[in-house]
Amino acid sequence: MTIPTRPSPIQCTLDLDANGLHHGFLRLPYSRNDSAWGSIMSPITIVQNGRGPTALLTGANHGDEYEGPVALFDLARSVRPETINGRVIIVPAMNYAAFQVGTRTSPIDGVNLNRAFPGRPDGTVTEKIADYFQRVLLPMADVVVDCHSGGKTLDFLPFCASHIVPDKVQEAESFRLVRAFGAPYSVKMLEIDTVGLYDTAAEELGKAFVSTELGGGGTASFSSVDRTKRGIRNVLTAAGILEGEIEDLPTQWLDMPDANCFVFAEQSGLVEFCVDLGGMVTEGSPVARIWPTDRTGVDPVVLSAKRSGLLIGRHFPGLIKMGDCAATIAVMLDS
Repeated sequence: MTIPTRPSPIQCTLDLDANGLHHGFLRLPYSRNDSAWGSIMSPITIVQNGRGPTALLTGANHGDEYEGPVALFDLARSVRPETINGRVIIVPAMNYAAFQVGTRTSPIDGVNLNRAFPGRPDGTVTEKIADYFQRVLLPMADVVVDCHSGGKTLDFLPFCASHIVPDKVQEAESFRLVRAFGAPYSVKMLEIDTVGLYDTAAEELGKAFVSTELGGGGTASFSSVDRTKRGIRNVLTAAGILEGEIEDLPTQWLDMPDANCFVFAEQSGLVEFCVDLGGMVTEGSPVARIWPTDRTGVDPVVLSAKRSGLLIGRHFPGLIKMGDCAATIAVMLDS
């Protein structure tokens, strides 16, 4: 990988090393028709007290996922420096332009921030954001928590997750924090593709990394936001950054051992699920049926499970396109 030599165009309006509680912005110059010398102003909060670890907390990596932003705007308002041992950097909406319009990808350049790492300081708007996190914020962190949900096109059982990585000490710390988060489910997660992920960038820098999928459908519920707030506080407490006791929340551990956990549509049409989220499937059993929409009297295409397990994720809209992930299956582990 070629290391960029030019500085990031993004400027933080705060001193990243200052003690106390400070609210400001990440200012990214963005010249456009309605503002020749305009900027994208992404809110950021930094709270620091003492010399403990640093946690980097992010939401709206995808702009149509809301549990993270709600929980982090709330934390930024309520956190007090005297309860902190170390530093917490809060960015409720990483991809602020996408967050403002409720889209997964940036409305400016069409790029998915969570596929843009390590980014470029001279690239598109989204690549510049990725570069700033890669070269400025991630190196400061010991713990990284990136809050996701399914957005408008997916729905998930509420889970917290991390990944299997080569460094087993790093991996163990990540899963310790996943357990502390206390989501209803805790997942050893397999990604369809790891190239360009924020997750991968953090893990390759040796950070303890925690992610979530806490619902979906392009909205957030009371329970999904409440679990996010409690989970983030638990992680900060487990990391030795926030004073207090870890709330012991029950969780069921799940594994995603291989690509057979994913079921993809090979035809477009109207999707009918044969099992609800949280339901058990067996290898070869129907997960969904896809009905052709251009004629009547035609049999649906049946999508079958490639392994037995728990349905933890599903396509959300009623219409599905060829290539869409229709279902995600995980294997239950002994808790």
